[in-house]
Order: sequence, then structure tokens, then C-alpha cells
Amino acid sequence: MRIFSGSNTNLYHTADFSGRRKLLLSAMLLAMLILVGRAIYLQIMNRDFLQDKGDLQHVGVVSVSAYRGQIQDRSGEPLAISTPVQSIWINTRQLKDADREKLGQMAQILSIPEKELQAFLVKEAGKRFVYLKRQINPDLAEKVKALDITGVYFEREFKRFYPAGAVSGHLLGFTDIDDVGQEGMEHGYEQILRGKIGKKRVIKDGKGQIIQDVENIEAAEAGRDLVLTIDERIQYLAYRELQNVMVQNKAHSASLVVLDAKNGDVLACVSQPAFNPNNRKELSSNRYRNRAMMDSFEPGSTVKPFVLAAALNGGYVHPDLMIETHGVYYMGRYPIKDVHNYGTLDLTHVLQKSSNIAIAKIAMTMPPEYFWNVYSQLGFGSSAGVGFPGEASGALLDYQGWHEFDQAALSFGYGVSTSILQLARAYTALADDGVIHSVTLLKRDEDPDAKRIFKPETARKVREMLEHVISKEGTAYQARVEGYRVAGKTGTVKKATAGGYADDKYFSVFVGMAPASNPRFIIAIVVDEPTGGQYYGGLVAAPAFSKVMAGALRVYGVEPDGMDNMHLLLSRR
Repeated sequence: MRIFSGSNTNLYHTADFSGRRKLLLSAMLLAMLILVGRAIYLQIMNRDFLQDKGDLQHVGVVSVSAYRGQIQDRSGEPLAISTPVQSIWINTRQLKDADREKLGQMAQILSIPEKELQAFLVKEAGKRFVYLKRQINPDLAEKVKALDITGVYFEREFKRFYPAGAVSGHLLGFTDIDDVGQEGMEHGYEQILRGKIGKKRVIKDGKGQIIQDVENIEAAEAGRDLVLTIDERIQYLAYRELQNVMVQNKAHSASLVVLDAKNGDVLACVSQPAFNPNNRKELSSNRYRNRAMMDSFEPGSTVKPFVLAAALNGGYVHPDLMIETHGVYYMGRYPIKDVHNYGTLDLTHVLQKSSNIAIAKIAMTMPPEYFWNVYSQLGFGSSAGVGFPGEASGALLDYQGWHEFDQAALSFGYGVSTSILQLARAYTALADDGVIHSVTLLKRDEDPDAKRIFKPETARKVREMLEHVISKEGTAYQARVEGYRVAGKTGTVKKATAGGYADDKYFSVFVGMAPASNPRFIIAIVVDEPTGGQYYGGLVAAPAFSKVMAGALRVYGVEPDGMDNMHLLLSRR
């Protein structure tokens, strides 16, 4: 019997398995490399594909648009409102060839030429977000939505609409495509009108459409309403008549303001040429300009009542004063002339005939500081402060820089500039028995800044004198209003040019109030460069005043105060 030694047993137990281990390790390494490679491919090489897929269905946060506050007239009638609309945007990465036919149908619904749409898609290729068309009618959006095109999305927005159109265009201004105020009250009161955008968490379906609201993160807040002093009825009357003035007189531009004589409320404010804020295509920015608020001019003879009131109020002239106006009156080397030789005039006829010579003599009786202070208190040289963007301040040179002729020139409205709104405001000092009012476009209970400038008897005396301007012998007979006493003043002002004043370019101005016994309204109108044959304020501006004033008195049911209507007043008591 053969006996095996121990050494053979050890050989059996130490058989070689290293090959199997290497094979297993290699397989595991290969699997790891495949996983790493796949991860690199998905995360880097094919990242856009995965992101687009992720965009198609996920929980996300979206904005919630907010209503912009309304702008209303004094009676609550809407002048500017926001209406819900739809905007269409596209993720061009998600568009499929199978939807090309549907894209053509969409172009037809949206009135976009198909070639134009194709060029747009080529230009915007690769973008995840690009607007196709904004602020469209919701009915059109529903038709596009029914096409069920992958990559076409819808967003709720608001579009501003102005019911009065061009009638209030210059005053209200407008908003841009993002509903942000760009001009007028829309711009000036943007912080009040605009709402606060909210946020909410939603679930989107495979086509990116919202299928469920998860939670409100932050509620949207609507903007606050803005209630104006404007009366839409008076605004329309003013707009219509100013438009007629422009056409009849072939003028460059024109502006008109209607004020409540008792509190300074702006009841109407219109400018021409007009524009419709609902349709601003192919309009230059110059058309958007609210000239009544932003343009200034030399007011001419319309300031003469203030010179006379200042002199009477300060005791510098006597009510019975008679003034010689024959020929030409020289101040140094500067001649002062009247249109006609008016001879000797009392104070009433100084205003009725609008004598430059007489008013200059009256002005020179007052110390420069006193004279300047009255003009300054009337608001000349400072903004009327209604909060309108770009509102004019005008200009008034400090009296310390005056030469002798400057004070005389200021007395007949040269050397000082004002907007038509500022000029209308100054007349509240005559209309409300010596109390000047601040002017406002925002409705308020009372005027906190009213202040007395003239004694009541002074204001009433000058107002009576201004009634003679509306007589047949005065300069503004066409400003009369049947059944009512009217007081007012004309101005015919040469336009300043480089090196002096033009001989053939004028501002035609009229400012008046009614009923003169207890004024309810003040209307100021300026017509820039009338070229229809007439240029005097009494022939160009006064007729429009008459029509607007008659309409305003009728709308508000103001009692007649004319002598021919005294029997009517007595019968109603």
C-alpha cells in the first residue's frame, strides 16, 4: 500500500482561482463605466432634452397678474379700465414637425402671414420662451388653444382701455404693453394705480398647461382707483369745441381748461391736436403732449385785470382816476402803443378797450416789489402743482433784476410766461371775491391752500369792469352767453422768435367766468398760430368760450343772472 505524503495534499488545496476574480472585477468595472457614461450622456450631452421633458410636467411657481386701478371721473364714470386678455408664447424647442399644419392654422387665426410666422420661428429657434402675440381677444386665444399645439402656451394679462378715446387722451396718457404708465396721469400716478403681482404653486401637465393649483404663495393685490375732478360731460364739450376752433382757424395747436371757480377743481382739460390712446400706431410723441399742462406762453392782455386789481387793492390808484392815452407813450427809448387812439379813459374803459398805455401808467404807480409780489401770489413763475408729469412752471423774473420798461411790459403780459392752467387759476382770485385757489386733478372735499390776495370789494369791482369787455364796445362780444352775465378778458399776443417777436404769428387768448354776479366756472383758452384769417382773441378764442360755458352752465343747472332773465328768477322763488 502506497501512502501519500502531506505535500501532495497542500498542492490540492492551493489550486489557482485568480482568473475568475479578474473576470468578475472586469465585469463590475465595465458596469460602472457604463453607468458613468450614461450619467454623463444624460446630464451633459442630452441635458436640454431632459430639461424640456422636465418642463412639460412638474410642480412650479407662476406669477398671478393683478388688476390695475381704474381712473374715474368725479361721478365715478370709468375713464381708464383694465380688461383680461391672453398672450401667446412659444417654447420653440418643443415644437414638433407633426404640428406644422396646425401652426399654419394658428397663423390664420391670429392674422399673421404664414411666411412671417415661419421666419419668426427660424429666427427664434432654440429659445424656450418667446412671445408670439400679446394682449389678444380671449376668444381668439381659445381657438388657438383648441389646436392643441405642443410648445404653444398662454398667459393671462391685462390690457388698458380708454372708453372716452381721444376726448381724454392727453390728460390720461396711456400704458405700455406691460401695463406700465407712460404718459399723463397713468405715468404720474403709477405707484397708486399699479397692482402687486402675486405668486402661486401649480402642477402642469405633459404639455405645460396648468392642471391644478397647489397653493397661493402670495396673493395678488389690485391697484387703487384714481378719482379725478374731471367731469366727463364738460370734458366732451370742451374737446368738441376746441376741435372746431382748430379746424375753423387752421391753428397749429390749442388748449382749454375749465375750473370750478369756488374750489379750483379742474373740470375739463383738453388739447389739440388730439390722439386716441386706444390706437397709437404711427403717432409721433409730439401728439401725446398735454399742452394745457406743459406748454407756456406770454399771456398778453389777459393779465391787465390783475394789474388794476393790485393798484386798487394797494391804494395806488383811485377808482375815479382818468388816464390820458393819446398818441405814443415812451418809457425811455421804448414806445408803448395802443391799437387806436382811445383818448382819456376811466378804469372800466382801460379794460374794455385793453389800453396798453393806460395799464402801463397804472403799473408804474406801484413799487416793483409790491407789483412782483402780487404776480407771484397769483402763481406766475411757479408750477400749479397738480401732479401732472412735465407740468410747466412758467417764468417771472425777480424784481431786483428789472429795468424800468420791464415793469411796464409785465403789465400788458410780456416778459412773463404761464401755462393756460396757471392763467385760469389766477382768475380764481377775481372769481371768488379775492381768494385764490390751488388747482387739483384729484377729487377732494375742500381746498386746503386757498388764500386771500385781494379785498372782496376789489375783486368784485374788477369783475364788474370785466363785464364791459363782453359788451358790443368791448373786445369780446362773441364771448357772451345768453341769459348770463359774463366777465372776461382777451389777449392777442405776438409770438416770441429768435431776436424779437414775429409780426404774423400770434397766440389768441381768452379767459372768462360766469355767472359774473357769482361765478361758478372759469374757462381759459389759448389758440396757437391761427392762420384762417383772424387772430384776435375776441374773434378766435372767445366764441369757443361761449359755447363751452353755455354747455357747462346748462349741465350744472346754474341759475341765469342776466337782466333779461330777472323775471324768471323771481318766478322761481
